[in-house]
Amino acid sequence: MMRRHIAMDTERASPRYSDIDLWEPPDILEAMLEGQMSAVAAVRAALGVIALAATATEARLREGGRLVYVGAGTSGRLAVQDGAELVPTFNWPPDRLLLLIAGGKEALLRATEGAEDETAQAVRLVQQHRIASPDVVIAVAASGTTPFTLTCLREAKRRGALTIGIANNRGTPLLDEADCAIPLDTGSEPIAGSTRMKAGTAQRVALNLLSSLVMIRLGHVHGGLMVDVQAINAKLARRSEMILHRLTGRGSGEIADALRRANGSVKLAVLLLHGCSPDEGARVLERAGGRLRSALQSIGAPENAAGLAADMRVTEEAPAAPRSHVGDDVSR
Repeated sequence: MMRRHIAMDTERASPRYSDIDLWEPPDILEAMLEGQMSAVAAVRAALGVIALAATATEARLREGGRLVYVGAGTSGRLAVQDGAELVPTFNWPPDRLLLLIAGGKEALLRATEGAEDETAQAVRLVQQHRIASPDVVIAVAASGTTPFTLTCLREAKRRGALTIGIANNRGTPLLDEADCAIPLDTGSEPIAGSTRMKAGTAQRVALNLLSSLVMIRLGHVHGGLMVDVQAINAKLARRSEMILHRLTGRGSGEIADALRRANGSVKLAVLLLHGCSPDEGARVLERAGGRLRSALQSIGAPENAAGLAADMRVTEEAPAAPRSHVGDDVSR
């Protein structure tokens, strides 16, 4: 399949790095780190369109749509990673998540670069999974021209899905044809064409921001806490207990009992600790659209009294010590 020629900044060799193989190791690292910082800056320039894409995505998902991530090579692996993390972090339903990467599961572990040209496979996957309205397709390609990714976007759009294109080269089909375009102008790479570097970093950050904003808007976060976390291991079980203690101030025995009666649901356990029965709490959450803040307001309960009290105690006891969140694990 012939592609129309498009001048791509991500493939251009930069004179700045023409002698990089002759530099001292600290200088090479400094230059590459500089590139990573510029990649983050490229995402900042796209915050406005990321917000618009998130708003459009939220509307479709409230109608019952699925999230569909599409990509090939490095872009595909980054897309799959972002989607996969939504399940344990936000309890996003697995049946409302599709991860489509050129070359299938094998491409997650080893490069299958030839798969990115398989347009027939792309059409077949979109049709096989019946991607249509109100689904949302997030298609990622540094070049903006990858045949597999572009074909998935085109076929999904034809069938009524909302399409979001993320690319690192302007004026490319993925951006021009997507309903919501997110251009990430990362420019040339320290190693020309190696889009796992600046382009990949920008894609990872943009995907993280987009999906996290959507999950916040859908009510999966309350007071900066992941109240829909799945307690699938000991660490996450402790996190659920800590969240409940912060939100309610209750002791470990009451918290453990509430989590047991709520089948591990932090949101429902909060309502149980405020006096609801399991059935009543489930109905309250459903009426609130899954938003814990709205659910608490509807039963006249404080939204975060225990946490606010704890914050006040920390401030009073140690006014000169800033609170640090460096190293917080929020993805697993």
